[in-house]
Amino acid sequence: MPTEQIARSLAFINWTVLVGLAVGTFAAVVVARYRTEATSGFLRFSSFAAGAFAVLAVLSDGALPVPGVGAPIVAAPGLDGSRRALLVAFAACAFVYGIVVRRRRIGAIVAALGLATGFGAIAIGAYGWAGGFPAAGPLLVELTALALATGGVFAAMILGHWYLVTPRLPNGPLLLVSRLLLLVVGVQLVLFVVWLSTGTGIGLRPFEALVGPWAFFVWMRLLVGLLFPLALSWAAIQTARTRSMESATGLLYIDVGAIAVGTILAAGLFFGVGLLV
Repeated sequence: MPTEQIARSLAFINWTVLVGLAVGTFAAVVVARYRTEATSGFLRFSSFAAGAFAVLAVLSDGALPVPGVGAPIVAAPGLDGSRRALLVAFAACAFVYGIVVRRRRIGAIVAALGLATGFGAIAIGAYGWAGGFPAAGPLLVELTALALATGGVFAAMILGHWYLVTPRLPNGPLLLVSRLLLLVVGVQLVLFVVWLSTGTGIGLRPFEALVGPWAFFVWMRLLVGLLFPLALSWAAIQTARTRSMESATGLLYIDVGAIAVGTILAAGLFFGVGLLV
């Protein structure tokens, strides 16, 4: 592949990673708050981290270049302001939620607003860059899955650390977050097969991308960004079940790197050449 094509899309790759870290981490915090016995310290720290990632995402969004002639995405300047406004609103919600996380009524309102603004920013990005529906549908699914995986594994890794200083914390929170992460990566693997079998994105023949000019990056996405994280996430669940929390945290550290590589590859292939994987 024309490596230059991916290089020209670096700003969009950066946006995808930062927005994914922000929105996915916040989603994991909300799930952990209402479905587990996660500590207030973890919930607050992770929510503040999501807000910090969102601030960086806003700055990244403001530096996005205008897609050039022949780019796989289209310019949608009319939607730039709305997308950035939603990211700003999401950042505010994440910071506020870190403060009110244990206040049931107001916390639930802020959580709902945070999820709505975060995923709303992703939806507007997908809609604008794909040139509207129905083309925006697959991209929206892809970006949402990338966000849940990227932010989810970061939250799981941070949660693992809490067990090192809170030994009596039940293993339920880490088990639930890790199982959801395994589910998300599994869904991404299914999407990988769907995208390649249907040629979604640039209209290739079924599985042609596995042997075409982008084959190296596609195989790296599959092996390093999907199958490896799938195995790591499963192993983290098994070690957490036996309360080997140091081992689980170590596995999740590696998982963070593998999923981040997969996200970068997936974003690069789409924003570089229009290929969904």
